[in-house]
Amino acid sequence: MASSAKDIQLRELKDTISQLNTIMSEQTELIRSLRTIIEEKTAHEMVLQEQVDYLTKKLFGSSSEKTPADIPGQLNLFNEAEVYQDPELPEEDCSQEPRPRKKKATHAELFKGLKVHKKVIPLNEEDKVCPVCGTPMERIGEEYVRRELVFTPAKCEVYEYYTESYGCPDCKEGKGDTEKSVIVKSKVPPALIGKGPASSSTVAWTIYQKYANGMPLYRQEKDWKEYGAAVSRTTLANWIIYSAGHYFRPLYDYFHRQLLLREFLMADETRVQILKEPGRSAESQSFMWLYRTGEDGLPVILLYGYTPTRSGDNAADFLDGFQGYLETDGYQGYNKVSGIKRCSCWAHIRRYFVDAIPKGKQLDYNQPAVQGVHYCDRLARLESSISGKCGTDYEKRKQMRLEKEKPVLEAFWTWVDSQKPVRNTRLDKALTYVKNRRETSMTYLEDGRCSFTNNLSKNAIRTFTVGRKNWLFSDSVEGAEASAIAYTMVEMAKAHNLNIYQYLSYVLEQRPNENWSDEQLAELAPWSEKLQTLKM
Repeated sequence: MASSAKDIQLRELKDTISQLNTIMSEQTELIRSLRTIIEEKTAHEMVLQEQVDYLTKKLFGSSSEKTPADIPGQLNLFNEAEVYQDPELPEEDCSQEPRPRKKKATHAELFKGLKVHKKVIPLNEEDKVCPVCGTPMERIGEEYVRRELVFTPAKCEVYEYYTESYGCPDCKEGKGDTEKSVIVKSKVPPALIGKGPASSSTVAWTIYQKYANGMPLYRQEKDWKEYGAAVSRTTLANWIIYSAGHYFRPLYDYFHRQLLLREFLMADETRVQILKEPGRSAESQSFMWLYRTGEDGLPVILLYGYTPTRSGDNAADFLDGFQGYLETDGYQGYNKVSGIKRCSCWAHIRRYFVDAIPKGKQLDYNQPAVQGVHYCDRLARLESSISGKCGTDYEKRKQMRLEKEKPVLEAFWTWVDSQKPVRNTRLDKALTYVKNRRETSMTYLEDGRCSFTNNLSKNAIRTFTVGRKNWLFSDSVEGAEASAIAYTMVEMAKAHNLNIYQYLSYVLEQRPNENWSDEQLAELAPWSEKLQTLKM
């Protein structure tokens, strides 16, 4: 009986232990589950905080990406004692001649393109008598004192054209071989636009003000009124559209044909808003594209082009027939361009790492994002040194890149593959971005003409984005296409150191049309010997 009671008690204890073990197991699983949830929540919170810091920096922080070495008063990033060390990373030889401090320009250098008027201040008559003996004094010379810059405001004038008529008096009197009067009139140059008052100078000035100086047409309208000419903004817009389509378009197409003959190009794109686009709302985003030549030692060509979408088919259509290297940012739409080798921009790669640096950790070299920036900066310093030594010797540039930069790149990829970032963080996005462009980021090593970054096209498209802040949008598709052509003309003149207004005015005076041959159009290219000799 006692044994039976003990057995019952033992079974109860075993059941209790089993229940406790089950409870403990469930609690352990619950703790593990809660820890997983906490880790996920913590990671999510970190991602959200990263996003807040990133957006705050974008809104209120500096837009530049200077390294501390570039910022006066801060320590050099690469001389910090705590700098991240990698024993496998080869030391580069960046020896270069010390960069001399830029000498302050003199007035003569600042105003070397301006006409100089000599103004001698005469001595008063009463002062021409010697104050000691009273003898009349003689002029013995002059002395330079100073120079000043004088501004003459622009002015508008109206030119009325008349034909001059000549008649034969003998024929009029019936003495000649005909019974009719013979009258000959002089030929008047054709009007630039229909029967309107537009001239080469007014249209060139309107385009220069809007596309070089970023002055919207409503402000130009007020300006013209100040000059005494009541020209509406609608009229100004029509001048631009007509001139772009009739006179600049043939030259634009010639530039396009020349662009496709090159072996290295760069491209970029940015948004533009069109208010009146058929089948689309005013809030829809259209795009302005920039295509340009790179560092090939040949004349620079820059072309802007408007499209209603960002589809890569647009780039494929524009670059149809091009064979060579294409430097772009990370946009995958450019993969639709056939017959090219893509080069990825290292400035974009660096920007991803910069954006991944946690707030206040810019000098914490234990941070992987800081290490990523360090690799990019090291490559950039090597590239600057090599470019300075090689100039236009592109084969030498290629060899030095392979010798100096390739080992750094190999170390960089080893480092990239070793990273294990938290999912969805900015570091994770940066590393994913880099890994997806492993091959294209190395393409620049194949040819010395390939650029390390896409900064040249970024700088060119920036002209458009800065101007867009002033005029905000285009009213119509026709206006956007005219703007693309006008920006092309302005930037081409600028790239070849021509006076923008004078170049535009000169082209309009020549009235190029679709029947002109490439030989004729070449004479109007800003790199032509004729225009460079004129020193516009």
